[in-house]
Amino acid sequence: MSSLRILSVGNIYPPHDLGGGYERTWQASVTDLRQRGHAVRVLTTDFRTDSPSGDEDVDVHRELRSYWRDHAFPRSGWKSRMNLERYNASVLERHLRDFAPDLVSWWAMGGMSLGLIERVRRAGIPAVGVVGDEWMLWGPRVDAWSRPFRGRPLFGCLAERITGLPTRARLGAAAVWLFNSEHVRRKALAAGWSLPHTAVLHPGIDDQLFRPAVPAPWQWRLLYLGRLDPRKGPNLAIEALPLLPSEATLTLQGTGDPGYAEELRSLARSLNVAERVSFTGAPRERLPELYGGADAVIFPVQWEEPWGLVPIEAMAVGRLVVATGTGGSGEYLREGENCLLFRPRNSVESLCASLRRLACDESLRARLRAGGAETAAVFTERRYNEGIAAAIEERAR
Repeated sequence: MSSLRILSVGNIYPPHDLGGGYERTWQASVTDLRQRGHAVRVLTTDFRTDSPSGDEDVDVHRELRSYWRDHAFPRSGWKSRMNLERYNASVLERHLRDFAPDLVSWWAMGGMSLGLIERVRRAGIPAVGVVGDEWMLWGPRVDAWSRPFRGRPLFGCLAERITGLPTRARLGAAAVWLFNSEHVRRKALAAGWSLPHTAVLHPGIDDQLFRPAVPAPWQWRLLYLGRLDPRKGPNLAIEALPLLPSEATLTLQGTGDPGYAEELRSLARSLNVAERVSFTGAPRERLPELYGGADAVIFPVQWEEPWGLVPIEAMAVGRLVVATGTGGSGEYLREGENCLLFRPRNSVESLCASLRRLACDESLRARLRAGGAETAAVFTERRYNEGIAAAIEERAR
């Protein structure tokens, strides 16, 4: 197919990111599309971190404004909301005019002006959206501009005249939507979205980065890898340590709200296990080393995880996975085949029981490693990028 001009839009883009899988898969897809000969411009928010995870991309434009600030959605007045919407609309219109895209790809849109999607629909530009979390559920609630007008026809007409008022029906028809799991697609439909054109496309891992490491004797080296967020359950991994043998250690790799990170440190001190817990923020290229240095990777998510790449990365490196299997992760995590599962609520004892099973059963460990390798071979970044590229090229015809 001839080269396309693609405007790729979302809320957080590396290297200014929080280490989430959504942002990483977005960046990997952009790189893949460019390697296929397409011109891709990224339009994202002005969010920045103090410690970016890499070098900046020359064609990334951090100009949009978001309703999300400092890990929260602060209240704002009517005038400031209108100004934000008008500003974002003008930024989008400028890029549509100057870049003249053949297609727009939407990524994480939570906390953003959903009216941007409506504007592209009205302009008649084809679009493909990649849905990697539940922003379709909570995004409309935190879109501070459109939320107050729903169910109020008179005021809705005013908003429509000022900036355009997105509805679930309009947004759903505005693109082909690619969901990262059947779980996330079902939840969007249950929330009232009308989605005439959808598909499920599972994300995968970089199988050139995450490669098998040599198995080692069990030494009670535990790893939690992911965002430090209460929904992810890293506190459970800390709470398990006093119930495990004294040689058990835990590494927590990831970043998040600094306040919650301090809560986790305080929890370790209160349980007298602080000397057995280490916190690290290693760069991505060092993650295989971290996986390889662990006996088991704990994936203790307490919410309905949209998908989850961490267990697949661990399996690719040949490390054992103990997980809750909630949400989309349950579509590939299989008890006794590629992981051990434990209950997500009040689950410290269940987590400890799973870890003890691994410690005393070498044949179980070997079986789970073999099953994990098979799973990791299916869910690769290459296949995911191929699926996204195929959907974009088909939509742009």
